[in-house]
Amino acid sequence: MNLRNLDLNLLVALDALLQQRSVTRAAAQVGLSQPALSASLARLRRHFDDPLLTRVGNEHQLTPLAVRLREQARVALAGVERVFSAEPDFDPSSSEREVHVVSSDYAEAVLSGPLTALLAAEAPGVRLRFSANTPSVVENAERTLVDADLLLLPHGFLTDTPHADLHRDRWVCVVAEDNPDVGAELHVEQLRSMPWVVTYHGPRASTPAALQMRMLGVEPHVQVVTEHFLTVPALVAGSGRIALLQERLARRLLPGSGVRALVPPLEIGPLVEAMWWHPVYTADPEHTWVRDVVRRAASSLPPVPA
Repeated sequence: MNLRNLDLNLLVALDALLQQRSVTRAAAQVGLSQPALSASLARLRRHFDDPLLTRVGNEHQLTPLAVRLREQARVALAGVERVFSAEPDFDPSSSEREVHVVSSDYAEAVLSGPLTALLAAEAPGVRLRFSANTPSVVENAERTLVDADLLLLPHGFLTDTPHADLHRDRWVCVVAEDNPDVGAELHVEQLRSMPWVVTYHGPRASTPAALQMRMLGVEPHVQVVTEHFLTVPALVAGSGRIALLQERLARRLLPGSGVRALVPPLEIGPLVEAMWWHPVYTADPEHTWVRDVVRRAASSLPPVPA
């Protein structure tokens, strides 16, 4: 294929059409008139020899080819945007770029304060965007990291991806303050018998702590599943349930929540939070600065007492 004959504006139109599945909404997204985007759709249909969008009832559905192209177009457009937004000399103080971080609500709660303070001081024009870390995001980390700057994730999920460690934390067990069956200490048998609130639970989704418990012979009786660490105390309070929570987060959430923290009766091991990025950005000056700011934000966190 001769790339010189391709119009990059068609990539913008293709991405919008596949994301919105509507000519009207796609036109609004890219700032074009509806007739102009309809013309782009016609050109795309001729190029691919495929309708891409087909009407089913009152809405449009993607054709099988369009489904395959949807993620590819998003990744390709993100790459083009990074290429043409690059600057020979990066100056954070005058930059208006967006820093996109994919993370759990735990990592966001712990790091957002010092990170936003550093950005406000050094790069007031930079916008920070957090988006949710989900099992599908982790499973497709390479594609995620084409569009996002960083993925904040503990060790145990990714390999062969550039990363840097940020901070360490510990896991604690949380139970209701008024749970009459739990005293000052937990016992392994209670971990087996009590109903659990778990995070990221599924065939390919879990926390490293939950995986380690299973390796030690404790298979939790799961009663509630959530992908939000911040909701764990509310799901435990006033019940007979138990959950694992990071100690840094537990200190923020537990006072006045009706929940208390206890040392696990098993050696679960530490949590090592890291930032992960796509290898193509390792030497990029803008990305190097982003990683340095995140690293400094993490280094300002108080250590977890022994």
